[in-house]
Amino acid sequence: MTENTALVPFRIDVPQADLDDLHDRLARTRWPLPVPGREDRTDFSRGIPQAYLRELAGYWRDGFDWRAQEARLNEWEQYTTVVDGQTFHVVHVRSANPQATPLILNHGWPGSFVEYQRLVPLLTDAFHVVIPSLPGFGFSTPLSGTGWELARTTAAYAEIMTRLGYQRFAAHGTDIGAGTAGRLAALYPDRVIGTHTGSDGRALAMVGDKFPYPDGLTQDEIAQIEAVRATDQAERGYFEMQNHRPDTIGPALTDSPVAQLAWIAEKFQTWTNGAHATPDEAVDRDQLLTNVSLYWFTRSGASSAQFYYESEHSGLGWVAPSNVPAGWAVFDTHPLMRRALDPWNAMSHFSEFTEGGHFPAMEEPALLAADIRAFFGGLPSA
Repeated sequence: MTENTALVPFRIDVPQADLDDLHDRLARTRWPLPVPGREDRTDFSRGIPQAYLRELAGYWRDGFDWRAQEARLNEWEQYTTVVDGQTFHVVHVRSANPQATPLILNHGWPGSFVEYQRLVPLLTDAFHVVIPSLPGFGFSTPLSGTGWELARTTAAYAEIMTRLGYQRFAAHGTDIGAGTAGRLAALYPDRVIGTHTGSDGRALAMVGDKFPYPDGLTQDEIAQIEAVRATDQAERGYFEMQNHRPDTIGPALTDSPVAQLAWIAEKFQTWTNGAHATPDEAVDRDQLLTNVSLYWFTRSGASSAQFYYESEHSGLGWVAPSNVPAGWAVFDTHPLMRRALDPWNAMSHFSEFTEGGHFPAMEEPALLAADIRAFFGGLPSA
């Protein structure tokens, strides 16, 4: 049977029964018994503090307006389309500028297309913006089957750009999205104008793992990198669980909204700029809860975890070298970042910022937009 390649117009319309169910579950949350002496803990050293989580869950139940956020998201042109048997959700925001460059924005975990909500308006005078949702994320659900990993997803993204009428395009990504953006360049160098990666200081932990230690480091500099690696190891519980046991964590994320909230919200403290004590200080609370709500309503806490398992067992690396121009913007950077990750200064565009963190489109959208513009604006084919 020939696959239907149509782009089907899509609007978000969460059933009221699902909203009522969410509010009911939040009201009936079965909270852990507090540990004596730790009842008022505010630090995230053992995970998300219960006092903060209770307050955030209460706001999600009584203060957060999903319908208002849904209406804002529906201001964007959206489609679903089936590629290789999988339904993909796609945001398409066209520029009024006829000379605009097509730009695909690639998200990761625990993000979604919502992650780019504040970035898109800063780009659409110069770019036609396309945001596909990863398979198993958001409205790119349910999963059609196993096997949806980095390479298969990248091929689907290229097909989506073709269906939208874009033969040549630019690519930006963070987290998993950096992998899909890079692989688009590696597999389709004749189509990709350039790739722009948004990263953060935690990327230094890849030295000694994904990247070799550069020559000439002092013992003190090696110790600094090892300290970053040790901190990153403490953050990898979610990673190992989703890489190897997604079917174990999946039911908790699907049955308990507070479990889904804790699973995601913790990362918006530990992965954002270290100067912030809570996720609310790093990103807009309503945008964070819109993202969490999307995971909840689509049951993609479980299915997004499958992407990690598939990628871990695919035999593919996250980095795919290519000759396509590449630029990096590193937020909440470390003094050794460029020396460790680009010791030969091979990248013509390598920006570093003390602000922001792992979610630059949410934390520092103006800085990220300016850097995307600067990079692609400097390419002759853009």
